[in-house]
Order: sequence, then C-alpha cells, then structure tokens
Amino acid sequence: MTASSTPRATTLWRPTGPVELDLVRDSGWRAWPPRLPDQPIFYPVLNEEYAVMIARDWNVRHDGAGFVTRFAVDTDFLRRYPVRQAGGRTILELWVPAEELDEFNAHLVGPIELVHEFR
Repeated sequence: MTASSTPRATTLWRPTGPVELDLVRDSGWRAWPPRLPDQPIFYPVLNEEYAVMIARDWNVRHDGAGFVTRFAVDTDFLRRYPVRQAGGRTILELWVPAEELDEFNAHLVGPIELVHEFR
C-alpha cells in the first residue's frame, strides 16, 4: 500500500513504540505528542510496508513492542513538507520539524488508528 490522497486528505503511517502509542491513546487518538529534546523531527512515512518494517524490526528490538498507526492529514497543508527518500525507492518519509507538530496535529483529518502490533 502506498500513500493515497483524496482532494482533501493524504493517508500516512507512523511506526511507534509503546510509550509514544500510550501518549497518542491519551490524546483520544487525535494528536502526536511533542518531541523529546533529542527528537527535532517527526517522521511520518508514506507507505505501510516501510512502517511495518520499522515497527517489527526496530521498535520490537529496542522497546519490546512495535506498532503501526495510520492517519490522514490535509493534503494542501502537507505540500509544505517535501518527500524524503531515506533509502530504497519505497523508503519515503516526511520530515516535520518538532516546533511545527502542533500545527501538523491541527491538520489531522479524523483519528489516528492502530493498524498493526508486533511483540
């Protein structure tokens, strides 16, 4: 599955560990938590397979569990963030500066959904 867009929203994925997932749950599935001081960038990804790979292969090893979330963001708003290729052709991400995360959250369309869990 790849990033899909409608005239209104673009679907993105985010691999995450249990701590971040708990904070998303605490928000009512409506916002990403602020970045920690050593996390200057928020990295949503453009395809589900890449998110699964990170959650399964990295988060499980480092955090004991990995999760993949899916969410939609206003397409016009997302145009400010160029797509970054972080590896192969399908390793695509957006780089959202930490100081813009509140504005990013304000442009979410609907709730953040948990779509995969790895232990």
